[in-house]
Amino acid sequence: MKIYTKTGDRGETGLLGPLRVPKNHPRIAAYGEVDELNAAIGAARVEASEAARARTLAGPGKLLARIQDDLFAIGAVLATQPGVKVRGVSGVGAADIARLERAIDAATDRLPPLANFILPGGTRLAAALHVARTVCRRAERAVVALSHAEPVPPSAIVYLNRLSDLLFVLARAANADADVADVPWKSRGKKRG
Repeated sequence: MKIYTKTGDRGETGLLGPLRVPKNHPRIAAYGEVDELNAAIGAARVEASEAARARTLAGPGKLLARIQDDLFAIGAVLATQPGVKVRGVSGVGAADIARLERAIDAATDRLPPLANFILPGGTRLAAALHVARTVCRRAERAVVALSHAEPVPPSAIVYLNRLSDLLFVLARAANADADVADVPWKSRGKKRG
């Protein structure tokens, strides 16, 4: 089977359902951002695996794998034509959001309180998680924008919002696990003459 179909050569693509839309349609942009987020999470998983091997720690790899599955489910819902039901496409729900909240709480409980803003960095894993966090925020903005024009399950927006928070605390935890300090941001303040 060939990977290319040539059906998108004129700048259109099909949704799940009979509708074809331009490739720059807000629905395509939204699930494209979620797909990019999934790839960023995949890159973070590679770093988590490497960090775990180096320090014989469990790391967030299993959690990140579950998140990738959730993101694929969100992408499938976003790729579905509004009003069309597709077997096997269900998105995420309250239990998935609660799982993220429990993970946020667990990671936060083992970290020192945040005293100032931090810059992305520290370990390679922390940096990868920060990249994923910023991609998550962009995906959230795209899904919110779509929700102003077409129906979007509210749970998808809530999930992405919680996920960005989780990725932030996981980045801090990655640094803490490696005994690497977070990189504080220092305000420039007003310069004196």
